[in-house]
Amino acid sequence: MRMRWVPIIAIMATGGGTRSMVSLYGHLLGLQKLNFLDASTYITGLSGATWTMATLYSDPEWSSKNLETVVFEARRHVVKDKMPALFPDQLYKWREDLQKHSQEGYKTTFTDFWGKLIEYSLGDKKNECKLSDQRAALCRGQNPLPIYLTINVKDDVSNQDFREWFEFSPYEVGMQKYGAFIPSELFGSEFFMGRLMKRIPEPEMCYMLGLWSSIFSLNLLDAWNLSHTSEEFFYRWTRERLHDIEDDPILPEIPRCDDNPLETTVVIPTTWLSNTFREILTRRPFVSEFHNFLYGMQLHTDYLQNRQFSMWKDTVLDTFPNQLTQFAKHLNLLDTAFFVNSSYAPLLRPERKVDLIIHLNYCAGSQTKPLKQTCEYCTEQKIPFPSFSILEDDNSLKECYVMENPQEPDAPIVAYFPLISDTFQKYKAPGVERSPDELELGQLNIYGPKSPYATKELTYTEAAFDKLVKLSEYNILNNRDKLIQALRLAMEKKRMRSQCPS
Repeated sequence: MRMRWVPIIAIMATGGGTRSMVSLYGHLLGLQKLNFLDASTYITGLSGATWTMATLYSDPEWSSKNLETVVFEARRHVVKDKMPALFPDQLYKWREDLQKHSQEGYKTTFTDFWGKLIEYSLGDKKNECKLSDQRAALCRGQNPLPIYLTINVKDDVSNQDFREWFEFSPYEVGMQKYGAFIPSELFGSEFFMGRLMKRIPEPEMCYMLGLWSSIFSLNLLDAWNLSHTSEEFFYRWTRERLHDIEDDPILPEIPRCDDNPLETTVVIPTTWLSNTFREILTRRPFVSEFHNFLYGMQLHTDYLQNRQFSMWKDTVLDTFPNQLTQFAKHLNLLDTAFFVNSSYAPLLRPERKVDLIIHLNYCAGSQTKPLKQTCEYCTEQKIPFPSFSILEDDNSLKECYVMENPQEPDAPIVAYFPLISDTFQKYKAPGVERSPDELELGQLNIYGPKSPYATKELTYTEAAFDKLVKLSEYNILNNRDKLIQALRLAMEKKRMRSQCPS
């Protein structure tokens, strides 16, 4: 096999609190046993999935070791009592840590406290590791490159009106829309016009974990949009209105040319009352703020025609230069799940040339919604991606789906794994049926009203932990043939693409 035909494989994990953390351990265990983990180039995650990723990458050789040992250690922490974290002596230590964090130059919020609680929940002691320290796990290509994802938003705007993908890796952090990145050890430092003005110590991993799963950063309008599928009254009433005036018969014809393809619109400002109402609805009191490394930068006059920018330009405000991020002193970073619960965006950058994405889904509610949202987003942005083709409802989903788009040579193959219990109820391993005494071990209440796996739960029983890990591992192992099918499709697609004239 020629090396140029070897597909680039990525593992894409979604959010879901402790449920996603525990399930990701099981999925990785199954992928390791099928040798897919060793063949993967990237692993992306958000929210609770980042808890697993950050823990694993503290060991430079993690993927070459038996993951069962790591899973057992994670089990010990998930089942332990979290109440001692709220005892006065522990809170006093955290208060000192947060004061030090503030003195270093960071704006501390409740999200930072949340990060300390996550740190306590995942280990026995303070973890002083930084994101850049994870380079030790990548220096020989021994593990997939981890990419952690958030979105950058505006404090006074709903994330439906403005958001930008913001990715973190051990080497760099930044926004793919602008093609702007800085070394990860400089994240949080002060910049102006591209120059480092004040270097601030790189934040400890606990604060990054709080940021990547910042469940307290919603404003009222974001919460409203999450709970309603249609564009509701509050959302419409608090927006400025844009009226296209190019075809207005009262106005003279506006000349257009290739050098100036911008649409001409008139902005109708909102009223004082609606502005006041919007401030109440859109204020984010607990959002994570960091110094903006793009502050003061000047965009090229043709920024709208830049392919990289236009690929990720997805809101109305992107057409207004003075509304873009280089004018903001601070970044407002938010859990990606509040827009779409997937971490696809870094993998869809053309330069990464990902051929096969293994989608591991952990969200509550509809299992197909994040995938459908991603398909719709990619269609609108003209990003190559398989079309949504799952016909089953959430009550009749299968364990794995292989999705492709034969008409689009640059679209990746997607192997989609919803978090469901199907044949696991009757089989404890692929082809091995459960005895009557073992049937109870295959029963999981993942999404019911009394589920032990609710997103808000930080503590599981040993039995609940073991069931979820074994279910996740089983769903991977039981679909070995589909994963190999997806791999062959990706390999064939890459071979055909390499033979086509450029």
